[in-house]
Amino acid sequence: MQNLFTEVTSLDQRCYNDFGLSEDILMEHAADGMADFIHNQYDDHESICIVCGAGNNGADGIALARLLHRDFDVSLYLSFGVRSTMTKLQYQRAEAVGVNIVDELQECDILIDALFGSGFSRSFDEETRELLEAMNNLNADKIACDMPSGLRLDGTMEEESFVADVTLTMGALKRGMFSDAAKEIVGSIYVIDLGVSRKVYERASNWKLLDGEDLHLPHRFEKNSHKGSYGHLCVICGEKPGASVMTGSAALHFGAGLVTLISNNQEQIPYELMQSHLLPGTTSAIALGMGLGTEFSNEELLTLLDNEHPLLLDADIFAHPLFIELLTRKHLVITPHPKEFTTVLNVCGLADIDVQELQNNRFHYVELFCRAYPNVTLLLKGANVIIAQCETFYINPHGTNVLAKGGSGDVLAGLIGALMAQGHTTIHSAMHGSLAHTTAAMQIDKNSYALTSNDLIEAITTL
Repeated sequence: MQNLFTEVTSLDQRCYNDFGLSEDILMEHAADGMADFIHNQYDDHESICIVCGAGNNGADGIALARLLHRDFDVSLYLSFGVRSTMTKLQYQRAEAVGVNIVDELQECDILIDALFGSGFSRSFDEETRELLEAMNNLNADKIACDMPSGLRLDGTMEEESFVADVTLTMGALKRGMFSDAAKEIVGSIYVIDLGVSRKVYERASNWKLLDGEDLHLPHRFEKNSHKGSYGHLCVICGEKPGASVMTGSAALHFGAGLVTLISNNQEQIPYELMQSHLLPGTTSAIALGMGLGTEFSNEELLTLLDNEHPLLLDADIFAHPLFIELLTRKHLVITPHPKEFTTVLNVCGLADIDVQELQNNRFHYVELFCRAYPNVTLLLKGANVIIAQCETFYINPHGTNVLAKGGSGDVLAGLIGALMAQGHTTIHSAMHGSLAHTTAAMQIDKNSYALTSNDLIEAITTL
């Protein structure tokens, strides 16, 4: 688990004020870290073109050119001249050692984008747009210095943003690199130390990035146990029973001792699942919404939910008249996709927005919801999943396009519901259910278009 920051200027300033490090020292460490990465990844004498802007991101790139000079075939392109104090200083140093300075973009094996970095906040002019288009069209390995040019700290980006294979970011991880849009352009991300360890450079942050090793599986260690020891999840089965079957099957495969589908009709279901019209007395958690439709009246749902069992809400329930009332429950997880979350925000009176506005400002609207409903655990689906409660926020960056398939969300609901039924907190259940979901998807050896919910459920068993 790693910290995420909305900005790092304040962290740099602390280096100057508290640790006696200068801007020049931080820049030299940034360049040295990038040079180490390139030396470790590539053979000497490959051709490298470093495209630099006029500000301090450009100065990082110029310093890098000096460090790589003579070990690689380096070309330095100063596309917009030199303006900042540090850019001028690094330019003098690069000239002194004989770096090859060119006046146009070069064909190369490795292309390094040092145009804007995390300081970018405006829109491209036509000249910049044409340059970025030409850079993206080059057949080269592409590395972004700090952040791909065109990506802003809030996670929004310009249409012609630099598309990196690798981003070498300075000092700490920036939250904006984990917006859904940014997933298309950041590539693999590595953090470069700036003269002090990250443990010193960083401060505490309430936004965290989840790593694969953060996953805790519901392994069983107690020998003297029985099926009742591992919880009983009840899935309220609506008009489309297949969704509930997928949820129930996923829950059973993820450790729930018992799973019952609550239905008004006698459905054909897998033999390992149970079925009832009434809520069993041993129920320890409830999942509601997947395939719900209008199968149950409001009165029937209120009767089923007249308890304090942990509750997971998904899909159809977000537009249901009872949704607002259910938000007052003590142990609640909601798992909307972006379109559903716009409905949630609207119903709650928090915002009337479309999906594009939400996707441009996912972090803001998640924080807005969590301030209004601090007891609710929110899992906002997407390319990068956000899990949040009160003032604690996690991003699971392991989402993959193979999950863009009907039934994937039903499986996720089952994984989270299984953990809730086994007695885990709502935030623990959402976090580890999400990590199990994405980890299982990455392990399925099929073409990207071929995954099914059954594949996911089977993969869960061998994590």
